Amino acid sequence: VQFVALAATLLLIKSKSLLPVLELTEEEEGSIEDLQERLRQYQVYRDAAAPLQVCFGHTILHEVQYTPPREPLFVPDGYCALSEMELAMTRVLDNLPRELTPKAKATVRPTISLEQMMNNLKQRIERQMRTRFSDIRREETEHKNVIVGFLAILELFKQGDVLIVQAGRFDDIHIEKERASTPTYY
Repeated sequence: VQFVALAATLLLIKSKSLLPVLELTEEEEGSIEDLQERLRQYQVYRDAAAPLQVCFGHTILHEVQYTPPREPLFVPDGYCALSEMELAMTRVLDNLPRELTPKAKATVRPTISLEQMMNNLKQRIERQMRTRFSDIRREETEHKNVIVGFLAILELFKQGDVLIVQAGRFDDIHIEKERASTPTYY
């Protein structure tokens, strides 16, 4: 807001200098005078700072000699008394669990590897000649296996073992064998 007001005031000053017949209101003249006063004050501070800038960091204005004590100073409070420390340790020991509870065991479900999924897809396409990604997704119960299945499809496509067709955006992905041959039934 202040930036816009300053810009408007400068624009008003420029307009007045270009068009001397331009009549200004009392408020506009007040904002111009206010800006001129602020610029005068800025000039005073700027002129006062110039000599300080030259000597800043070169001369020490006040030299204070302070040497810290060589021996460490430790002043214990009431909680560091021997009786308080003993009481705190007793409370900690009293609050420890009395019986050991067995830790919960985590089981890790086996994940199908990319190579296994690629072999499964190859066998499936050998049998059916064509399948859809939605069929693969429907058969998998775990989300991570669906992801591995999608990566297996991409890898098989990259190796040139399958063709992938997707008619439109968000449509089902159709996967078929690269070289058409007679399907093998087991």
